[in-house]
Order: sequence, then C-alpha cells, then structure tokens
Amino acid sequence: MVTDTMKNEIPSVVLRSGFEMPLLGLGLFKITDPQTMNRAVASAIDSGCRLFDTASAYGNEELVGNALAASGIRREHLFITTKVWNNAQRLGDTEGAFRRSLKRLRLDYLDLYLIHWPVPGCYLRTWEELIRLRESGLVRSIGVSNFETAHLELLQKETGVLPDVNQIEYHPLWNRKPLADYCRNHGIAVQAYAPLARGAYLDRLPIAALAEKYKKTPAQIGLRYLVQMNVSVIPRSTRADRIAENADLFDFELTDGEMQLLEGLDEQLRAANIPEDLIGLDLSH
Repeated sequence: MVTDTMKNEIPSVVLRSGFEMPLLGLGLFKITDPQTMNRAVASAIDSGCRLFDTASAYGNEELVGNALAASGIRREHLFITTKVWNNAQRLGDTEGAFRRSLKRLRLDYLDLYLIHWPVPGCYLRTWEELIRLRESGLVRSIGVSNFETAHLELLQKETGVLPDVNQIEYHPLWNRKPLADYCRNHGIAVQAYAPLARGAYLDRLPIAALAEKYKKTPAQIGLRYLVQMNVSVIPRSTRADRIAENADLFDFELTDGEMQLLEGLDEQLRAANIPEDLIGLDLSH
C-alpha cells in the first residue's frame, strides 16, 4: 500500500480558489458494493491517485468515506468531490444535502462541491447556496457539472462569481472545444467525466495506431489527449490493473498534429445519460 508520505506524481491544475486539483482522479459512479469500493479506492491510492469523485445520487458516499478512512492517507493529501442532486435543488435543501454528504463521507470539509445538473428554475439559487457554503469554510472550491455557456454566463451576471470547475462529459468523440475554450478564457477548470466514452472509441483506428506508436493502450491515448489540454479526468473503474493503467499517462506526450487528429474524431457522441427527471426539459438556459 502506498503511504501518504510517498510523492504523488500526478500533476495538478490550480483552481480559481487557489487550491490545486489533480489532473487524474477516480470516478466512483454507482459503485455500491463495500468490498468493491474498498478495493477500487486502495488500488487508486496505490497508483498515486488522491482525487475521488462521488455524488449523493450515486448512493455510495458512506462507502467512500469508509474506504478513505481505512486508506491511511492523511486528509490534507486527499481531494474529495461530491455533488448536490436535482431533488435537493428543487426543495431548496442544498445546505442540508451538503451536510448529509459531509457526514456520510466522514469529513470536516469538502475539497469540491458541485451542482450536478442545471435544473431549470433552481440552479441559480443553488449556486448562491454554494457560495455561502464556501464562505463558511466547509468547502474549499465550488463548481458545476453539465453546465453550458449560457448557464455560466447567468451565474456571473447574477452573482459575480464563476465556478472553480465545470465537470462535463468530454472525450475524443465529443469535442467540447467551444465550451472548454469559454471555461479556460474565464478561469474555470474543466474536468472530464466519462472520458473513455464508455469504451466507444477504444477500437477506432487513429487511436489504436497511436497506442501502438507509444506502446500504450487506446484508453491511455484518449486520457492523455485530455490531460495534455489541462483537463482533469476521472475515469471510472473497479479493476486494479485498469486503474493503474489509467494513471500511467504522464511519461509521454502527443504531438500537435496528433492532438489535432484526435480533435477531428468529434461526432458529438453522448455516452452518459441525462437523468430521467430532466428529460424533456429545456436545459439550454
């Protein structure tokens, strides 16, 4: 087991808040078996990972808290993210949801708290609650997930406060360049969930050819494409070998031409689902 005294060689991006967020973490989407969670977290820590991403909607915050407590890693060496779900936004219970998440995670503070989705008519009020939570010192950085440019512009217009992070689905088959460029130009760090597109690009010829060239896997090529643009990635896996493989991204570099080649694979493929309670709603504003 890696101890907290060993050097974490995964680079970080500095957020607007001044805190650093690792460029690689472990996504914990709907891992609900305790033993599987413990193994996944331990494997990630062994691979140098210190960022763990969960959400109240995943139903596993308590398992995450237990696994982290058993890891032996000091709190200050971890970066823990969770998210407020849609129903809490509709009920105006953001602070209550936050405190319940904090308790389940067995933490005194969060490194990053996100609005999971821009629920129409709710997300501005939720953002104001996140600002107050950061001012209280209970969370170091605040951000959003699945927000488009129009949502971000409204937050700035109404509150004067932009997110530290926008977590979006982002991978070679869905080039989020306009949105990502807006975020970079406004000091908002971009984090990619589903960065492997649920396996959809792993057999694509250009990616396979680059994998052969660099003696890497197609997954590593896709992840490298993102981190090379300073996009933090949180691939989900429960297998120790895959977790170690996903962390092995920082000993090679794609050329400018190769980056452009991968950018050209865009087909606006959405690999992750929109929540059922948002289907049919206008999420563009």
